[in-house]
Order: sequence, then structure tokens, then C-alpha cells
Amino acid sequence: ASENTPCPSPGAMSQAPAKQIPQEEATGGSRRSGWGLLVTAGVGGTLVALYAVATPFVTPALRKVCLPFVPATAAQIQNVLKMLENRSGSLVDIGSGDGRIVIAAAKKGFQAVGYELNPWLVWYSRYRAWRDGVHQNTKFYISDLWKVSFSHYRNVVVFGVPQMMPQLEKKLEEELECNARIIACRFPFPCWIPDHTTGEGIDTVWAYDLKHSRGCETKSLEITPETTS
Repeated sequence: ASENTPCPSPGAMSQAPAKQIPQEEATGGSRRSGWGLLVTAGVGGTLVALYAVATPFVTPALRKVCLPFVPATAAQIQNVLKMLENRSGSLVDIGSGDGRIVIAAAKKGFQAVGYELNPWLVWYSRYRAWRDGVHQNTKFYISDLWKVSFSHYRNVVVFGVPQMMPQLEKKLEEELECNARIIACRFPFPCWIPDHTTGEGIDTVWAYDLKHSRGCETKSLEITPETTS
């Protein structure tokens, strides 16, 4: 029987109607494609916005040495304040970041100043100081630390990296008075011997009294009485 069944000709096959896609299925596919494009655009836009906001906060704060912004931890702030006990006078934070050390010191009664090269961080620091009610006791400057003299500060806080510490040690030793105290966070100075140390790990803080590091102890003047001839 199969031998007598006529085979369809190529022309007849080409004339057969093609299978049609239901209209509902086509519409649903278009909708899914549209939603996919919207989600992709939304995620992409969000990533671009986050990058635009975050970039100013993580770019290097110092031009001479690559120093990205790393916020001080709560333990570091407390350790710095501990090293400032029984101290007075002006305070400067070198590479002040978002201003949290300066603000914490101002709350303890210091006239505190921060130097930071990143303008976004400086503006944010000023806002935080105003928000916390200590803007009258704080100042923040957009400046490269290598172009600033710290000679009139009695208390210096440094959040540095190993590459910058030797040169900064030399700079501070040349500029500061003997009654100054330098507080280093995360990394110590290479040559100075700390007078006090507190904290552990990344929260370690070293305090250096410059009069000891420089060997400039105050000596009383000996007055030789005049002799009459």
C-alpha cells in the first residue's frame, strides 16, 4: 500500500501554509524583552551613579604618595583620644579624610584643623562638623601636606602609609617645636622611638614626644655671678 501512496511534490510542499505564532505569545515576548532592557538600563545607571559618588572618596588624597581614603575605625579614634589626654593647644590631622578625627578632637575641646587634598572629603568634613555642632572649633583645608608648614601645632595626628613616613618624619622634625606630640596611626615612624603605644593590629596608635626624639630637654640656665676687681 505504501508503494502506491503518491509522494508530495516540492511545489506542493512549498505551498503548504507556514505555522503561525500566536499573537499573545509574540506580545509576551516583546514585553519580556522590554522589561529586560529596562532592568539592564536601571542596573547600569545605578552602577554608574555609585561609581560617580564613590570615586572622589577613594581616589588618592596625596599626589606625592598614593594614599586612598580609608576611614578611621571607632577603636582608632578612641586610641587617638587616649593619646591626647592631658594635652592642650592646637591639633592638626594630616590627611583628615572625612574629618572624624578632627571632629572627635574638637568635641574634647581642641581647636582642630584638618588638611586633605580631596575636595569632596573636605566639603563632607565641613558638613559633618556643622551637623555635630563643632564647626566653630574646626577648620578643613584643601591642601597638599608637603606644601604646608605645621610649625604652629602642638598635636599632630597622621594616618599615613609606609612609603611616606620617612619623609614626613624629617619634615615634622624640622618644623615642630619641642613640646609637640605626634600621633601615628596604622604605621609607625621608621626612626623615632614611641613614648606611648596603645591598641592592636590596624588600630595601633604610636605617640612620639618630640622633645625625647629630638633630645631637646629643657635645661636651666646657669648664672655666673659677676666678680668685681
